[in-house]
Amino acid sequence: MSRAFTPKIVTANDLTSGDVIYLTATDTWSPHHAQAELIEDEAHAQLRLLDGKRAKAAVGAYLADARRGDHGPEPVHFREAFRTRGPSNYHHGKQEAENV
Repeated sequence: MSRAFTPKIVTANDLTSGDVIYLTATDTWSPHHAQAELIEDEAHAQLRLLDGKRAKAAVGAYLADARRGDHGPEPVHFREAFRTRGPSNYHHGKQEAENV
């Protein structure tokens, strides 16, 4: 028996900066996980993944598990929660913006 489909988002890395980005419902990329399109249908998720893989501004697009939250999709797994915080080697990107 196959497992039930769990909600997903499409995530990738920005081709020029390397930052983590998320595909929104309006076909744009956002650096904010909460702005990602939460996809609750498996067939639609596969189509959106193809859209993400075809994007010229993104590299390495894949589907990541997510759940509905009060302010948009929230990560389910540690890896995805970690990716929302940006690079971990020193404060820059998202981490630097939070310290301002």
